[in-house]
Amino acid sequence: MGQPGDQFADLRTDYERHLRSERRLSDHTVRAYSGDVESLLAHLESSGISDLSEAGLPELRSWLARQQTAGSARASVQRRAAAVRVFWSWAYETGRVPRDVASGLKSPKKQRRLPATVDQGAAAAMLDGALARAEESGGPVGCRDVAILETLYATGIRVSELCGLDLTDLDADRQVLRVFGKGSKERSVPIGGPAYRAVRRWLDEGRGLLAGPRSGTAIFLGERGGRIDPRVVRRIVHRALGLTEGAPDLGPHGLRHAMATHLLEGGADLRSVQEMLGHSSLATTQIYTHVTTDRLKRAFEQAHPRA
Repeated sequence: MGQPGDQFADLRTDYERHLRSERRLSDHTVRAYSGDVESLLAHLESSGISDLSEAGLPELRSWLARQQTAGSARASVQRRAAAVRVFWSWAYETGRVPRDVASGLKSPKKQRRLPATVDQGAAAAMLDGALARAEESGGPVGCRDVAILETLYATGIRVSELCGLDLTDLDADRQVLRVFGKGSKERSVPIGGPAYRAVRRWLDEGRGLLAGPRSGTAIFLGERGGRIDPRVVRRIVHRALGLTEGAPDLGPHGLRHAMATHLLEGGADLRSVQEMLGHSSLATTQIYTHVTTDRLKRAFEQAHPRA
């Protein structure tokens, strides 16, 4: 379905501005929400509606049903419904529609899938292998890659958060990182001894060899001297896991899942893990308890004589 016509152009522009400047959402989220709203407005136009105030709940449900019949995943349909509810609430609050009809728009419940992760043995083998390759190459890139892998696994931070780290975000005395997460929310995350030493080595021995006019205060740099790109970080993780026997082919989010799972397996409380991951809701963190319970169950079934 194409883009909506010009009668909705100002509306889309104002809404994007609201998402960026007032809600301070990331570029990725703004693109996703704007795309969902564009799809809805195009659907309304094709239904003969040229004024937002003419639309009601039946039209919104019709659009959502169309997403489902087109084969969209359950999670995608849920996100699109949420995007439209946010959009309509904004339109109502700013006087663009007489009532918030989207508040009654329901979406299918999201299936809770257990996150794919790396076991402790594979994580250790990955890090040992990366360190061995870095020692063999002797260059700054290998040193950087080890620091990135150690940091992702030790802290569980997101790729965007890692790429955004500045030199002032590393607290050497307390060995913690200051991280800016979704919605620019700030949190402090312990980095741990091995990861801290890997980052310290990168800063002392490797960063200066890649640094240039575009480096600024970024901790992690690309080979051209600018702040490292998330795509490069993903390639680093995929490559490291790909060279580790028995490790699944996961990206950085797999290391985030691993960190949370291994903390809980080691006895960490759920609230602490929630704070370290930067989850706004404890329910999001609770999925990792299912991962650890499943592993305990498998261990029981394998080892207990009366399993």
